[in-house]
This record gives sequence, structure tokens and C-alpha cells, in this order.
Amino acid sequence: MTESNESPSPQRGEEMPDWEKRFRAPRVSLPDWAEDAPHRSLFVSNATGTYELYAWDRATGRQRQVTNRANGTTDGVLSPDGEWIWWFDDTDGDEFGIWRRQAFTLDASRTGSGADEPAAPGLEPSYPAGLALGRDGRTAVVGRSTDQDGSTIHLVRTGQDPVEIYRHPESAGVGDFSHDGLLIAVEHTEHGDAMHSALRVLRPDGSTVAELDDTRGGTVELGLEVLGFAPVVGDTRLLIGHQRRGRWEPLVWDVASGEETDLELELPGDVAAEWYPDGSALLVVHGFEARSELFRYDLATRELRRVPTPPGTVSGATARPDGTVEFLWSSAAEPPVVRSTSGEVVLDPPGMRCPGSVPVEDVWVEGPGGRIHALVQRPAGSSGPLPTVFDIHGGPTWHDSDSFAAGPAAWVDHGYAVVRVNYRGSTGYGRAWTDALRHRVGLIELEDIAAVREWAVSSGLADPERIVLTGGSWGGYLTLLGLGVQPTAWTIGIAAVPVADYVTAYHDEMESLKALDRTLLGGTPEEVPEHFEASSPLTYVDAVKAPVYISAGVNDPRCPIRQVENYVDRLAARDAVHEVYRYDAGHGSLVVEERLKQVRLELDFAARHLGTASGEVRGATTVA
Repeated sequence: MTESNESPSPQRGEEMPDWEKRFRAPRVSLPDWAEDAPHRSLFVSNATGTYELYAWDRATGRQRQVTNRANGTTDGVLSPDGEWIWWFDDTDGDEFGIWRRQAFTLDASRTGSGADEPAAPGLEPSYPAGLALGRDGRTAVVGRSTDQDGSTIHLVRTGQDPVEIYRHPESAGVGDFSHDGLLIAVEHTEHGDAMHSALRVLRPDGSTVAELDDTRGGTVELGLEVLGFAPVVGDTRLLIGHQRRGRWEPLVWDVASGEETDLELELPGDVAAEWYPDGSALLVVHGFEARSELFRYDLATRELRRVPTPPGTVSGATARPDGTVEFLWSSAAEPPVVRSTSGEVVLDPPGMRCPGSVPVEDVWVEGPGGRIHALVQRPAGSSGPLPTVFDIHGGPTWHDSDSFAAGPAAWVDHGYAVVRVNYRGSTGYGRAWTDALRHRVGLIELEDIAAVREWAVSSGLADPERIVLTGGSWGGYLTLLGLGVQPTAWTIGIAAVPVADYVTAYHDEMESLKALDRTLLGGTPEEVPEHFEASSPLTYVDAVKAPVYISAGVNDPRCPIRQVENYVDRLAARDAVHEVYRYDAGHGSLVVEERLKQVRLELDFAARHLGTASGEVRGATTVA
């Protein structure tokens, strides 16, 4: 075994390669804005080399770094009046902590200077489970989760003790807070299905106003999600998402009268929406076959009108009071940018420009459960067979899209083809495709990945002797599981923050993920030991033939370190070729240098075991 600590890096005087520039180039998120002070915004940027929160006054153009922590900060909320910034303070990425707040002031001397105060005094540290801030500037609804208490929701008013208004052992969270502060929407899984939430609307005293539950008995379950209350004082309409026609779609539910207005937009993919600021229309986001587009839906006329965006992926969008729409857009070939329908670039961070990459090709492969969509990138001008990386997404309820990703682009720069598979369990292809993973967790996804691997080899794209299986989180889990279940299919495996020992992972992970695992596997390890055994990489570790590289955060609450060590110990016991890199953070890192180090280690591991170039890169092609 090798303990990886140091990583190769460019020597002094060498030109920085494009793959490294993509990680270092300044990036920004879609800015959030205050409903009653729309000139005030909050966004996330890596301008300092660590992802942190920034305040922005659009009227003056002034910006200020709000947080300044060693391991970064991305969870923040701007109050509707624009006066306060709430942010979540955990310990070194463990996701367990408290909410703090500081004034919006743009005094440049106050860069993370300790002007924060506990935002909800009286609430002990916990995992966050949603937050909604009132328009009065002094009221908040705070969701919490702990191993001891399950899920709790508290009403917090400045100068008063927090009041508990909800408690249940199963997972639940805050959905939204109405504009007049009289209604609180909650997503809950009291029925025990953590993949499909039901909804409850509460008064501030905790009493129930309305319930909506689309779960069904037997083998069919449907979920609901809160999209937001109408942005009008006294308006009792709640925009929600439902799955009644086999995919996510929006409807308007009047929680006072019980009336449901089904929008029936007749779009083929999953649809989400948010209110325009006056409540007369909806901004619709339609995701279909790994790409997305925007529409404006007028509630009075039922007219659906396209909002022009380039082909690719919209990662976030918001309608502004002046009627314009701001959106974060990218494609696999073009880096992310925050644009406006006014034609302007909303935020253009100074500094190094992010190089582009190569576009994706769409591939559809017949699999055991239906057609599988895969996204393929290859070095420009290359011909196969190529060393090929199967980069498996996490989630599992997520999907790869035609959007910019620095990791796959780095592999392409080094001469690899990259294949990303939207296996059963992925979102964006209908409810049945997403829910299919519950039948044989992990194994069913691997069947789809294997089918795409067969296509990659038979088509001449992939060199069967040089195929990498890699991924992070659930993708890391599938990597380790795949190395044991399909030991002759993969040349090497690279797993980041993986589930490695499912039983130990269950006992050590955060409470909300325990609930998800009970849903996926049908119970606890004590109740269904055969399910955990069948789906755990540790069960198959002795069959692993390929060299294995594992990186793990020592403070990770999602894929905890102890279960990774159990797997590593089993590899070491039989002298299997493996390397381990442990770093002082949680489920991934928000520090650019740390992420670069991890990518260098991964590239170097692959180069040593596949005989590929480790770093001599020119543009988007490898110099052999």
C-alpha cells in the first residue's frame, strides 16, 4: 500500500496547463437577491482560492467577502429585507454546526472579521434541514437534524427563545415561509419513504393548515416538493412539484381552499418552476436528455413562451423585478457564466479566464432496463481505441448533463476519452428510471455501466486494456462495488469519498442518509442484512484485481472515514495494490489547491498503472 501525500506539480517557470487553469479560474454562482431590496445580492466565489460567500450591492457595484474559513463556505441565505446574511458554520466540513449571521454592510474592512453572531441562540448544533427567513427581518424557520432528535423545526424570533413547531424521527425539512409570515411549508417523510416526501403546511404555532400526500401503497410511490409560496402578502397559493404523470411537474396548490391547479405544460422532461416577483407568472426550467431550457408561463392566459438560452445546461435561474431573467449557463465545451436576458453578463469575475474544453457526444445504448443515455468526450482530432475513463456521477438521484466540468476536461487534456453514464437511478429520465435502483441497490446501476462499457469497446472508442472506473460519493461507491462485482472489466479504479463498507457507513453517517438507506435497502442492517451484504463493496473486496486509489475526507458525515478504513484494511491484508489519500475536510473540498492536489494524484496514479502521459499537455491533446 502507498500512502499518497505529495503530488506532482508544474515546476517553477513552466506554463500552467489548461486543465489546471480550469480549477484556478475565478468562478461565481448565480446571485441570490433580496425580495424587498433587489439591489442587494449574495453569491459564492472561489476568487481567494477557497469558495466563500460574497455580498454585492448592484447599485454601487461594491462587493465584499462575507466569510473567511479555512475549509470554505457555500451555505448562505440573504434575508428578504436585504439587511442580514445567514451562513452555516460547521467544523472542517463535517456539516454539523449552527447558523450565524452578519449585517449586509459593504464596509471593506469587514472581510470575515468576526462581526458574526449566532443567528438562532438557544439551538444546539445540528445538521441543517432547511431555512426560511421572514420579511420582517426578525423571524426565521430553522430545520434541524440530529441522531438523537430526528428532525425538528423551530420558529426563531430575535430576542426570544426558539419555539419547536415540528418533531419526527424520520427526515423532514423546511420548504418555505409565506410572505405574510402566517404559513410554513414542510416536506416530510413520516411514512418512512425518504425518496418521496409528503407536504404539510403549518401555522407559526405548529398547528396544521393543510396536508398533501401523494405516496401510494404497494410498489408505486410518488413524491412532492415545495417550490415556494406566491410572493404576495396574503396569497395562500403554494407552488409545488409532483410526479403524478411519471416525471416532475409543477402545480399550484391553494392551501386555504385546497384547490389544485394542474399546469399540464406537456413538456417531455422534468419541469421545475419559481414565481415571477409579482406572482402573475412562473419561470419554468425544463430538463430533458441532459440539457435544459427556460420558459415563461403566464398563469392567466396559460401561455408558455420560451426564454432564449444557448444550447447546454441552465444550472440556476431567477426572474428579476424588472422582468429580466438571470441564469447560470454552461456547456461541456464552454465554461459557466451568469447571463441575463437583457444580453448582459451579470457577473464577470476578474482574473484568469477559464479555458474551454471539447463538446459532448450523445450515445444511446440498449441496456437490461431500457435505453441508457451516455455523454462522451474525446480529445480533439483523436481516433480510438483510447484509454477511457468511466466517470460515474454521485447522488444517486442526480444526472450528468451537457455542462462544464473541470474534472472530465482534465482527463481529456491528458489523452483520455471520458464516458459519463446516466444509469438507472439518475434523474431526468422519468420517475420509473430513477426509482428502479431500489430493487438491487448498486448492482442495477453497474449493469447499465457495463452495457455502455461494452458499447465503448465494440465501437472502437475504448482500449479494453486501459479503462478507468472512477467517481465521487455514490460514484465512488459504484467504483468500489464495480471493481469487486466486475473484476475483469476495469483496469484501475479511482474512488473519491466512497461508501466502501455499507453496514459501517450506515451506523456512522448523518441521520438523513440513514433514512435514505432504509428506503433504498428496505430497512436497517439488522432488519435486512442480506440487502446490505449484496450491495456493499466490502462483500466483494477479495475479488478485486485492479489497482485501487481511494481519497477520503476525515470529517465526512456522508461517507465516514471508519468504513473506508475497514475496506482499506481488507485490501492491505491480501497485499492488493492500492493507494489511499486522506485529507482534513468533509465530503469533498472547497479549497482550490486541495482539489488540484487530488486531481494530480489521480492523474499520476492512472499514468503509472496505464502507461499514459502524466502531465505533459499541450492545449486539449496529450503529447505522447
